[in-house]
Amino acid sequence: MLSTCLPAYSMVSSLMEKPGLAVAAPDDRDARDLRWSRLMAAAQAGDRRAYEDLLRECLPLLRQICRARLRDATEAEDAVQDTLLSIHRARASYDASRPFRPWLIAITERRALDRIRARGRRSGREAALDLAAELAAPQASVDVALDADRAAAKLRDAVQELPESQRIALGLTKLQDMSLQEASARSGMSVGAIKVATHRAMQTLRRRLTGQE
Repeated sequence: MLSTCLPAYSMVSSLMEKPGLAVAAPDDRDARDLRWSRLMAAAQAGDRRAYEDLLRECLPLLRQICRARLRDATEAEDAVQDTLLSIHRARASYDASRPFRPWLIAITERRALDRIRARGRRSGREAALDLAAELAAPQASVDVALDADRAAAKLRDAVQELPESQRIALGLTKLQDMSLQEASARSGMSVGAIKVATHRAMQTLRRRLTGQE
C-alpha cells in the first residue's frame, strides 16, 4: 500500500524540494486528463512510480491555482503542500471512472481558501488597525496608536452599520487585502461595483470616525 511504502510527509517534502523528472504530460487537455485518471487508478492499486509521476505532473496546475488565489508566494507554496497532503489522504475516495482534474481542482481550491481564511483570522485585528489609521484624521493618528483596541472596536461597529454591499467590498479589499479582481470573483459583484462600494464605504467611515458627520 502507498501509505506504508511512501509516507505522506516525506513524499510531499521530496516533491516540493526536488521535483525531479517525470514523463511529460500530453499537451492536449483531454489526453492529459485521461492520463492523470489512469495514473491515479494505478496509484490506488499501489503503483508508487505512477503516483509520483502524477503528482509531479500536477504541480504546475496546483501552483497556478494557489498563486492566483494567494498573492503571497510563501502562502501559495504552503497551500500547494496542503493540497498534496490532502490528495494523499483522500486518494482512496477518488472514483477512477470520473475525470481526475475536477477532483484535483476542487481540493486545491479548498486548501487555498483555508489559507485565506486562516490569514484573515490571524491578521484581522492588524488589518482593522491599519484601516483605522488610514481613516483617521492626521491629528488623531497618535490617539489611534495609543488606543489601538478602542479604535479597532469603533471601526468594527461603524462597519456593521454600512450597507451590505459596502461591508462586503470593504472586507474583501481592505481587511482581506484582495485585489479588485479577486474581490469581484469572491463576491459576484462587478469590479466597478466593488470599486464604487469600497470608495463609498471609506468615505462614510472616515466621516464617522473623525466626527465630521
